[in-house]
Amino acid sequence: MGKINNVTEFIFWGLSQNLEIEEVCFMVFSFFYTVILLGNVLIMLTVYMGNLFKVPMYFFLNYLSFVDICYSSVIAPKMIVDLLAKSKTISYVGCMLQLFGVHFFGCTEIFILTVMAYDRYVAICKPLHYTTIMDRGRCNKMLLGTWIGGFLHFIIQVAMVVQLPFCGPSEIDHYFCDVHPVLKLACADTYVVGVVVTTNSGTITLGSFVILIISYAIILMSLRKHSAEGRRKALSTCGSHIAVVIIFFGPCTFMYMRPDTTFSEDKMVAVFYTIITPMLNPLIYTLRNAEVKNAMKRLWGRRVFSKANGK
Repeated sequence: MGKINNVTEFIFWGLSQNLEIEEVCFMVFSFFYTVILLGNVLIMLTVYMGNLFKVPMYFFLNYLSFVDICYSSVIAPKMIVDLLAKSKTISYVGCMLQLFGVHFFGCTEIFILTVMAYDRYVAICKPLHYTTIMDRGRCNKMLLGTWIGGFLHFIIQVAMVVQLPFCGPSEIDHYFCDVHPVLKLACADTYVVGVVVTTNSGTITLGSFVILIISYAIILMSLRKHSAEGRRKALSTCGSHIAVVIIFFGPCTFMYMRPDTTFSEDKMVAVFYTIITPMLNPLIYTLRNAEVKNAMKRLWGRRVFSKANGK
């Protein structure tokens, strides 16, 4: 028997059914999304115009900002528009594309954060070999690996969902298409699909989280051998990385390291890794990172000064 698909569109319940709360959320999330775009574009411009690509940390930070923009743009614009819409609908194809974007860019971000932790480990624990280990060729291969990893992850997720029949109902208790809420609507047994999806997402999320925690633990222990100034600089950089990791991986672990079930808290938890983390990344990496702050001051301060003199 072939796949029966009577559903051509899905209806989101959204963040809230209260009109006043939705209006407040519209203002708040519009501001958040603007910060995401401006903050991450500022970092990308600083890296590009300051010619900082040759430094691995900036090289990966640039692509982290790019992925943050893409990741949040898959979800935020639709969510913001829906906050003022009476009917929050998305086509079946649109839902599958959103599912692709969420898992492709989300997984790529996880791998980039892991690679950035490895970069800090080499810089602090093996400083004499840093330039040899983190040369341009290796950085490019690592970056390519993050994109391939994200691609393989989303292929498994989407392939599992696309082959399921949907014959109604079509209401999703969420503000975007994610695997668990969509699986609840399938009119077929989704036990095996749920196990595969949870194993796939859970292994990547928890595995990367454990690797990151171990990496930063080793880094922090090795700082005892450094001078006070060296410790201060390393803690400034690593502190920002650790903050990003906890804010991003905490909610992700809650969402994907469990069987195919949904909770009422899922929507608020998802806000953290879909909106809050992409917004905080540029703030954390600039305000908590002395090197990035100095690079911005040198580049943009010089440009403002030269424009003022040109008048």
